[in-house]
Amino acid sequence: MHILEVSLLGLLSGVIGTGLGGLIAFVIKSNSRRLMGFILEFSAGLMMSVVCFDLLPEAFKLGGVGIGCLGFIIGTAMIMILDDLVKRMKIIRKSLDKSTILKAGILMAIGISLHNFPEGIAVGSGFEASMRLGLSIAVVIAIHDIPEGMAVALPLRLGGVSRVKALMLVILSGLPTAFGAFLGAILGGISQQVIALCLGFAGGAMIYIVSSELMPEAKKLHRGRVSSIGNMLGVLCGIFVAFVHI
Repeated sequence: MHILEVSLLGLLSGVIGTGLGGLIAFVIKSNSRRLMGFILEFSAGLMMSVVCFDLLPEAFKLGGVGIGCLGFIIGTAMIMILDDLVKRMKIIRKSLDKSTILKAGILMAIGISLHNFPEGIAVGSGFEASMRLGLSIAVVIAIHDIPEGMAVALPLRLGGVSRVKALMLVILSGLPTAFGAFLGAILGGISQQVIALCLGFAGGAMIYIVSSELMPEAKKLHRGRVSSIGNMLGVLCGIFVAFVHI
């Protein structure tokens, strides 16, 4: 029953985040580069802060620095492999013309689905460590998924997909978060060392996403102070989440 509850919370964190991003994409202009840059930087600062001040310290506490760092390395390597798969999709997407932009949106949804799985593991293993850590990670993942939902919804809308169908595809891209949470909860139930390994894994995956995707993409969209302010606010919110017990 506990594993099902954790999986449901993982599902909610993925679906709510991507779904909200899809809804935002329907009401804002597609060329709002400043807003997109702010959201991406805020997500980056929030994730980085929670990983450094909450997730990794908990991993080191439960299993020691060695096991936590081993999980971190494995998580980084895994997300790098998934990132290579997504980049291959980007190569395909760049070769598409405007008449096939619908395919671009579908490819984007597939790529984001791949990234959502290790994020789900973070949620599941976080709940095995403590309820507070699990809830913190779930909230952070939901916020992080907002710009991803926007990235899926915009090309689908430009490709002529109806709002309802586009929103459904956006929500489906968040489903792997539930499967990841399910796996994280199962693995985390074995021992504290396994929980520490999973938390380290999640930390490595999330740090890689921040450093290789969110921040570079945000700078491409907008190089002004608004994006930097978003990053700082994200870091402050992450510190609040890490040190204020709910």
